[in-house]
Amino acid sequence: MRYRATLAYDGTAYEGFQRQAEGRRTVQGTVESAISAVTGQAVTVLGAGRTDSGVHAIGQVIAFDADWRHGAAALLNAINATLPDDAALQDLSPAPPGFHPRYSALARLYRYEVIQADQRQPLLRQRAWQVRRELDGAAMQQAAERLLGEHDFGAFGQPPQGENTVRRVYRSEWTQQPAPAGTAWTYRIEANAFLQHMVRRITGTLVAVGQGRLTVSRFEQVFRGADLAAVKWVAPPQGLTLEAVKYD
Repeated sequence: MRYRATLAYDGTAYEGFQRQAEGRRTVQGTVESAISAVTGQAVTVLGAGRTDSGVHAIGQVIAFDADWRHGAAALLNAINATLPDDAALQDLSPAPPGFHPRYSALARLYRYEVIQADQRQPLLRQRAWQVRRELDGAAMQQAAERLLGEHDFGAFGQPPQGENTVRRVYRSEWTQQPAPAGTAWTYRIEANAFLQHMVRRITGTLVAVGQGRLTVSRFEQVFRGADLAAVKWVAPPQGLTLEAVKYD
């Protein structure tokens, strides 16, 4: 039977989602080991998004095939009891045989956390990108809105497969709120699909706009140029979280 689950994890100690060579700790490998330990079967876990090393998730969607006779709730509890403390399934249910977390998805939503503060915030070092220079939120939002719609996003990443760099962005917005030592900024972007490192490159370039390193008009020129070599700002991984994956 095919099962579908929502997975949350702290990506700090993982070398990304995708399974790699033996001895390298990845999310996929860790979850596969836990499911195999519970079911006694070799399994392959499919994921909706291949998050990078250090990137987190609260809404990663996975699927796997396993023979299990004790119900989905018991399987969920057994897998969570086996997983390490930095990963946990949030739900689990039977899925249609053809369900694929990546190819069945209609959209993915990522968020990126930025903390603007005069001094380092040690408790946030694995959760946010910390910057000192004050940010111009209005300029960042103006630039972010240029991304809405269907465009060639070749300036911000390479495709996982093939050569198509056209993507459709449904949401691109900044919000802010006071933080104990400064200002907390959150960027959310939702699209039908993403290029490799696309969110981190977009965020880094938008923050460059907020810091006055780049004008909104220049941001748009770089974006429309679709030249990966023209973008030199890449936000660090720890501020990024895969928030949700949407299906029909």
